[in-house]
Amino acid sequence: MRAGRAAGAPAVLVMALAGGALAAATAPAAADSSACTHDFSGPQICIRLDGQGATNSVTGIWTNPPAGMASRSVSLYLRGRLDSTATATRSGKALIHTWPSRNLGSGTKVCVKFRGSARSACQTTG
Repeated sequence: MRAGRAAGAPAVLVMALAGGALAAATAPAAADSSACTHDFSGPQICIRLDGQGATNSVTGIWTNPPAGMASRSVSLYLRGRLDSTATATRSGKALIHTWPSRNLGSGTKVCVKFRGSARSACQTTG
C-alpha cells in the first residue's frame, strides 16, 4: 500500500507544479496580478494590481532599496503618461505605496517608476 502512495506522490507533485505554471501564464491583470523587473543587479521594482478587469488599486514596490532609505517618490503612469506621484514609505525591507482602487480602463498599460531608478514595472489591466 505504501509503495502505491509513494509512486502516486510524484505524479501529484507534477500535476500541482503544472497547474501553478499554467496559472502563472494567464493574461496579465486578470485579477490580483504583479510583475517585477528581472535584472537583480540593481533596483528591483514591482507593480501589483489588485482588483478585477478595469477596476484596480495599484501598488508600487521597491523590494531592495538601500538600507537607510525611509521613503522615495514613486510615479504612476497610465498609457505612457504620468498620472500621479506619491511618496512610498518603508515597510520592512521594501518601499511601498498603494493608489486607491479606481477604474483604469480595460487594456490599460499601468507602470510605476521610483525616483532615482531608470527601471519601471508595468502591467496591463484586463
